[in-house]
Amino acid sequence: MAQRHTPLTFTVRRRAPELIRPAKPTPRELKPLSDIDDQEGLRFQIPVIQFYRSDPKMRNKNPASVIREALAKVLVFYYPFAGRLKEGPARKLMVDCTGEGVLFIEADADVTLKQFGDALQPPFPCLEELLYDVPGYGGVLDTPLLLIQVTRLLCGGFIFALRLNHTMSDAPGLVQFMTALGEMAQGAPAPSISPVWQRDLLFARDPPRVTCTHQEYEEVEDTKGTIIPLDDMAHKSFFFGPAEVAALRRFVPSHLKKCSTFEVLTACLWRCRTIALNPDPEEEMRIICIVNARAKFNPPLPTGYYGNGFAFPVAISSAGDLSKKPLGHALELVMKAKSDVNEEYMRSIADLMVIKNRPHFTVVRAYLVSDVTRAGFDVVDFGWGKAAYGGPAKGGVGAIPGVASFYIPFTNHKGESGIVVPVVLPSAAMKIFVHELDNMLAQDTNGQGHEEHKIFAFSRL
Repeated sequence: MAQRHTPLTFTVRRRAPELIRPAKPTPRELKPLSDIDDQEGLRFQIPVIQFYRSDPKMRNKNPASVIREALAKVLVFYYPFAGRLKEGPARKLMVDCTGEGVLFIEADADVTLKQFGDALQPPFPCLEELLYDVPGYGGVLDTPLLLIQVTRLLCGGFIFALRLNHTMSDAPGLVQFMTALGEMAQGAPAPSISPVWQRDLLFARDPPRVTCTHQEYEEVEDTKGTIIPLDDMAHKSFFFGPAEVAALRRFVPSHLKKCSTFEVLTACLWRCRTIALNPDPEEEMRIICIVNARAKFNPPLPTGYYGNGFAFPVAISSAGDLSKKPLGHALELVMKAKSDVNEEYMRSIADLMVIKNRPHFTVVRAYLVSDVTRAGFDVVDFGWGKAAYGGPAKGGVGAIPGVASFYIPFTNHKGESGIVVPVVLPSAAMKIFVHELDNMLAQDTNGQGHEEHKIFAFSRL
């Protein structure tokens, strides 16, 4: 069952936020975003957090100074990040490359990395202190596109927290930028991968024409008040190591055995979450899978492209079918939705954005999952080695809190590598969710329970 922890509290002392400009003059120009970048569902700030251990060879180095200096240098190459977003006709977003800079905060916390405990995973205590929301800078237009806070810890380790305007980059694009920042922090004169703007590769066609079915952008009425209430939300993270994944795979029917870990995990979480929310059995429930489409193009999007290159395909089922039918029902739907994404699908989305005024994906009765296990957050190195934890700072981010979960690479205290998934649900629903998940993990194929899988959920309540 979920383990209870006494909440960790600590004090963070921050210096005044400053704007870091590119170290050299950069081109002054107007650069339009792609028609994938500027959809409504990406017009928000996404938080990322990286925890680093102390390193004896870096003992005399101040991580905040090292990163601040590298940031000015890397912005010469990634100069659009130092600009500001403007909105043109038909809601088209473009970057005004003004060179005004990105927000940077240097801070100290009276806590050690060890005090965060073995389960270094979301939800993180005092997150709003480690990634300070500078008043007046939280919008999408005419405001810095990046905010970075480096917080030194008592043990000599530090926390690197970042907030990105999601219209600028997806996870692979952001990791590319962070990797370049790390390389320059370690003395490289230029990033090993040169940034590629080329957002015109994902402009709508002329004339735009929607050629695929995009149920993810359908307008769906919330007929029975099933959008999740935001008061009394519980945040928990769940670890799925080899044993947990093997336990879930026992529910996979023989004709779907080739499914990926992402697919079986997604089907399982969708099913358990639906049971936990207990909607009317006739209600349509949606699962949105983020699919990286960079390699689906011919030729693939160029190495170095740091814009958004993914789709939000959706699978739909009645709540009754999801809850009552075996896992294979949900699994087949997830696999089909993912397989729909190809180059034509992406072109069709870009065209739909232009035709339909850049709509938000549907959040009514929806659950969104994004797999960042291979994005590379955990290997970003500023000179202090790989991150002890690297990735999204919390689940449930986006325009509608509670809708999204991330699959984050994680090694537990036993040294097992697996996936940690932050989930946000109303407290009452979370209890049912944990119970359902425990049942799936604990049953062998003849329905007998096992106790050893009961302790895989961590939370800070």
